[in-house]
Amino acid sequence: MPNMERLRATWGGRLRVFYLGLACIAAFLASVQAIDAGRMFERRSIPRVVEVGPEETSSHMPAEQRAVVEFISKRYRVAEAPLSEFVAVAFRSGREMALDPLLILAVIAVESRFNPVAQSEFGAQGLMQVIPRFHADKLQAVRSQAGLLDPEVNIQVGASILREYMKRFGEVEDALQMYGGAFDEPTSIYAGRVLAERNRLDQVLQRARKLAKQPSQMS
Repeated sequence: MPNMERLRATWGGRLRVFYLGLACIAAFLASVQAIDAGRMFERRSIPRVVEVGPEETSSHMPAEQRAVVEFISKRYRVAEAPLSEFVAVAFRSGREMALDPLLILAVIAVESRFNPVAQSEFGAQGLMQVIPRFHADKLQAVRSQAGLLDPEVNIQVGASILREYMKRFGEVEDALQMYGGAFDEPTSIYAGRVLAERNRLDQVLQRARKLAKQPSQMS
């Protein structure tokens, strides 16, 4: 009997050491997993910030449009990144509506100075200062929930209004006076401001075209 008791005591001690060892290993593995999980959480929760320069945002644009973006950015002190989008939409809307895109940009310059969240005391909104209650049909045609403070929607609606006035009156000056709410103003000050800005943009465009042709002429 004493030998049996010693045997039980010996094996009992060995089992306790064995289980204690397993417990230590399990605790070590759990701590390693916790550290890895914490590192993974940090990698996912802190995104890497990528700086994108103005030259990259407009690199896909034709040289002529890039020149217009650079000119407007300096003249009105507006960042080139959003301007690239505004200019691209203006040129696209001009093609779709058979409308001069420089005229669209000139209206934006006079109306809002390229501020997409501009709002007047009369309720005109966005880049082209469209009054929603007067042009609800055109807003519905765009089929967007974003509203007139979305630059693309605003330019599309504003260009559509301008095209409608062009068809109605047949003259650019009259259409612009109507757009600016100054149709009966005899000196056409509003139209003059828009057309002067359009001419500045056209000069920028023509210079860019000449520069683009120079390498091919030299070769």
